[in-house]
Amino acid sequence: MSTDTHDQAAVEERLWDEIDKARIGMVGIVDGEPQHFQPMTAFTVPGDGEIWFFTRAETDLARDASHGARQVMFIVQSKDKDFQACIDGEMTVEMDRARIARWWSPMVAAWYPDGQDDPDLRLLRVKCHDARVWISDAGPVKYLWEVARANATHSTPDLGGRADVTLN
Repeated sequence: MSTDTHDQAAVEERLWDEIDKARIGMVGIVDGEPQHFQPMTAFTVPGDGEIWFFTRAETDLARDASHGARQVMFIVQSKDKDFQACIDGEMTVEMDRARIARWWSPMVAAWYPDGQDDPDLRLLRVKCHDARVWISDAGPVKYLWEVARANATHSTPDLGGRADVTLN
């Protein structure tokens, strides 16, 4: 799917669609003590510019965010690798029972033996500020052509574009 990287609305729409399709990305706190990013399953609320995650109380993310808002990055890549994004936002712990019920599934339940009332269940909310997005419009044939052209002309391949998007 090709998206004009100059069309901010189209890029933002594609960003939310790709997060929903990929569902899993890497999240890490970027202010304070350095820590490794970790894989998390994303639940989006595009209209509010939010990404939510289920986690357990003892995780680094939950522990650090329970002391106040933390700056985080969420990194996602599409399954076909033609879309990558790094989203900047602010993470807080928020126990929203309606969202827990809305997103509850057998996949989520597997992590919480006591169900939706598990005392270790935490919801992490990321209020997204902005994103940098890379979109490739090159399939395998165009990719090979662009690499060959670049080598022959001593230039760089034209495989897509990059966009910076401000989110809600």
